[in-house]
Amino acid sequence: MKKIKFLLLGILASLTLVNCSDDLDDVIRPASNLEISQFIYRGLNFWSLYKSDVPDLANDRFESDEERDAFLESFESPEATFEGLLSPNDRFSILRDDYIELENALSGIRRSTGMRFALFNDPSGNGDVFGLVRYVINNSPAQDAGVQRGMIFTGIDGVLLTNTSDFDEIFGRDAFTLNLADYDPDTELFTLNGTNIDLNQIELTINPVHTARTLTVEGEQIGYLHYTGFTNEFDDQLNNVFAQFQADGITDLILDLRYNGGGSIETANDLSSMITGQFNGEIFIRQTYNDDRNPDNQFDRRFNANIGSGNNGASINSLNLTRVYVITTGSSASASELILSGLDPYIEVIQVGTTTSGKFEGSFLLYDSPDFRRTDAINPNHRYVMLPLVLRSVNANGLTDYFDGFTPDIVIAEDFRNLGQLGVQGEPLLDAVINEILLGRSAAAHYNTRELPAVFYSDQNDVLYQRMLNE
Repeated sequence: MKKIKFLLLGILASLTLVNCSDDLDDVIRPASNLEISQFIYRGLNFWSLYKSDVPDLANDRFESDEERDAFLESFESPEATFEGLLSPNDRFSILRDDYIELENALSGIRRSTGMRFALFNDPSGNGDVFGLVRYVINNSPAQDAGVQRGMIFTGIDGVLLTNTSDFDEIFGRDAFTLNLADYDPDTELFTLNGTNIDLNQIELTINPVHTARTLTVEGEQIGYLHYTGFTNEFDDQLNNVFAQFQADGITDLILDLRYNGGGSIETANDLSSMITGQFNGEIFIRQTYNDDRNPDNQFDRRFNANIGSGNNGASINSLNLTRVYVITTGSSASASELILSGLDPYIEVIQVGTTTSGKFEGSFLLYDSPDFRRTDAINPNHRYVMLPLVLRSVNANGLTDYFDGFTPDIVIAEDFRNLGQLGVQGEPLLDAVINEILLGRSAAAHYNTRELPAVFYSDQNDVLYQRMLNE
């Protein structure tokens, strides 16, 4: 009898401990693949911009929930379900297994060394790969360690980079050492120079206002802004830059979006209103959705006088310009391209650099909750979240579907042999714009027009890489 009493007491104690631990917010009760796949199917069936391209997402595809579930169980994982329900036209929708990571990214928080770089094949074709530092995030480990734009590296941790290297693994390490190299234009060879830089990854809150200054050139006041991401938490800082441009009396603006992969549509709307100001109330872009959702959700975003979507934000500091110069590369995407598209019907937009990515679709987070958007009723059994393409941007002239990107008026490509410093005269793309401002269009033959294709970008695995968000 005593044994039974003690056994019962032990069971009760165990149950009490389990119940107490279940109250902890960080406990995730495991969901089955089917449960997660049901969420994926519901979300894409409801919101996917390209729903009509996917027969399995048709509203009459299944006669019962049981038939639909049998279909979903044929996929081996939630990721396979997601991929199996995407349109061939959908290049940018993503699924992640932890919504906290995505929420942090939306706030500008990234795990990074602060070094933004690209990897390229050795021009000799020998199978080696070299890295080029494109810019360094302010107040980051890379900046503290002395990393600078234009630095070249050919090895990591003493191992040379080749086209068979696992770049995701190498640059995903918590810490690594750059092995710097020099390039000899005469021999066209890279040689390690003995300089090594130790870097570590930390959680960074990244201010996208990277470089802002007013350049005085031949008596002209020219504003320059290197802007790296449309992150709405920093809209006030962005607005402050335009206040300074106003105070400096700039007559021309160079907006450098060459490495800007996008972000918040609302911030793009606000930035366009900062550049202009004389078109308040006019359509910036129209957001359209799939046939099921469009009647209730089509939305016109308009040039406005306040930060954010309402009238309670700070007053926008507008320049009332009738012309803007925008520097782009193949890394300029989504909200960056929205600037080009949204402003084009109203003012002269002179694009300098190389062709943009070609992304006109927008997204928002879909949680496993009753309406996909509420965060107070999320399924506690998993943390999966989707960021699918849900909307199409259309400018005031009806322009959309620019899959091939925007081609510059002045074509000039970055050259790793002469990269220059951002915002400093002598940087080739900046000089090309200044030359256009002062002298008028120059012959493209004066410029390097060959863009070396990258094999890897440091931010390509960023959860918000080349995404445009309905935020």
